[in-house]
Amino acid sequence: MNSANPVRLPHHASAGRTRSKPAPGPRAEKGRIAFLRLKVHADAFRYDPLGYLQAVAWRSRGLRLRSHNRIASLAGRSSHAYDLWIARDEPEAMAALPRSVDGTRRILGVIDCRHGVEGLDATLASFPIGSSFVLLGGPKVDGVPRVERPADLAQFVDSSAQWLCILNAGDVLAQSAIDIYAAAAEQADTSLVIYSDDDLVGADGLRLEPFFKPDWNPDLFQHHDFVSGSAIVKVEAGVVGDLPEQDWAHVLVSRAAAVGGEPVHLPVVLHHRKARPAPVVPAKPAQPILANPPPLTAIVPTRNHVQLLRTCIEGLSRADYPNVETIVIDNGSDDPEAIAYLRQLEADGTNVLSLPGRFNFSLLNNEGVKRARGEMLCFLNNDVEMLEDSDWLSLLVRQAMRPDIGAVGARLLYPDRTVQHAGVCTGIGGGAAHAHRFQGADESGYFERARLPQRVSAVTAACLVVAKEKFLAVGGFDEEEFPVAFNDVDLCLKLNERGWQSFYEPRATLIHHESKSRGNDAAKNNRARFAGELAALKRKWKTDMRRDPYHHPHLSPFCEQFLLAV
Repeated sequence: MNSANPVRLPHHASAGRTRSKPAPGPRAEKGRIAFLRLKVHADAFRYDPLGYLQAVAWRSRGLRLRSHNRIASLAGRSSHAYDLWIARDEPEAMAALPRSVDGTRRILGVIDCRHGVEGLDATLASFPIGSSFVLLGGPKVDGVPRVERPADLAQFVDSSAQWLCILNAGDVLAQSAIDIYAAAAEQADTSLVIYSDDDLVGADGLRLEPFFKPDWNPDLFQHHDFVSGSAIVKVEAGVVGDLPEQDWAHVLVSRAAAVGGEPVHLPVVLHHRKARPAPVVPAKPAQPILANPPPLTAIVPTRNHVQLLRTCIEGLSRADYPNVETIVIDNGSDDPEAIAYLRQLEADGTNVLSLPGRFNFSLLNNEGVKRARGEMLCFLNNDVEMLEDSDWLSLLVRQAMRPDIGAVGARLLYPDRTVQHAGVCTGIGGGAAHAHRFQGADESGYFERARLPQRVSAVTAACLVVAKEKFLAVGGFDEEEFPVAFNDVDLCLKLNERGWQSFYEPRATLIHHESKSRGNDAAKNNRARFAGELAALKRKWKTDMRRDPYHHPHLSPFCEQFLLAV
């Protein structure tokens, strides 16, 4: 570094901190964990006594997965769940991460004091002995360099680049955070951003509202800055020298993520914060959404249930998309009213393809694709109902046209206006499940994720848009392994593997009368078939072993609601 290198300070052990109490012994700690577990389960029972007892009965009958699913959805809501995680799981999670003794040399602490200095001493004290600091605004502190503007930080960055750890006054680092970051920086290769999970610290000093984050998700970051203030960023003087006064940390992360390798996520809580940036739910893009919409083919399998099909087709016709070819695939309708309606559609110019026989969703749609003339494909269940908004299809196509995006899915609601689909998480229940299912349409979900456009591991084919060229490149739907269930997940994972990531677009919202035509997978006569398809998904994609990069290892693998695994 040049002559403006900040001085190294001794650890501020007495600054704003009380002397820590001796760590409890193993027996006392086990007792505390057992007590917290009891409180969590007591809360779970109180939320739903009959549901909890039913889960216990299922477990006694050997139905462990079903029992886990029910208990997880209740226990994870407990106000004591995070306390239990801190006591039981955090020590192991922290111990699993490598550490470096090089942290105080590699990483410069930048503490933004322009919006207040309360808790500054505690912030300084959370850095290890020998750390270097720069204060941005705020008071003068003996031995600590201070600058007025973010751009002035350039004088502390030498030609070989510097890792910055940016905090607001009052934010506190977890023990060993700098050493953990330094070890990750040594392995970062081309990545210029390394971020971690965080929580908030209340006025009483208690930790709350943990944010267990996804791996890097650039589209989510556009609407929710889940990185700045809980990360280290590698910068050069020229990059820092023109930083704006406001939102400078966000700008810094954005630039580093754009020019470097994919940001690295450390899945453990390393920052305890006074506040964090709030997500911003985006408005719909200005009209027209697409200047030159490519031709699109909508493929709608059906069998009887004429009113559902009529509602779907009429809703499709109201879409503001100018060039739509519709192919209806009749899987053996025998209801006279349904047959009459299909003939009417055919007379009106709709392509109606008759494919009777055992229901095979993958085969029906693949046959439809063979006849499709559109550059884009929209797979649409016959039990999907369109709302008043006519721009849903344009919104989906807009994302699917991106060169790095594969399958795009809408937000789907049940008729009672609870969420049916807000993206698919793999690994839930060992297979895959819909995120935020059954929450209210007006609820935000986990840190607003039900309402934010983002990359996901998969989306449902009840309403899925994809470029025909990409669909064909991965072989379409798998007719043999996934005739009914998980064919959409398999398709999305094949696309992801080729670099075409799945995408959830909540600004396109539809109603889904789920499985009205083909029946429910949980029905007795469908269980064996579903079990075989689930086994195939596990065998092919290891969904019971690999974690979803857009979920988190400390969130429950038995719950669709992003609750802690307790």
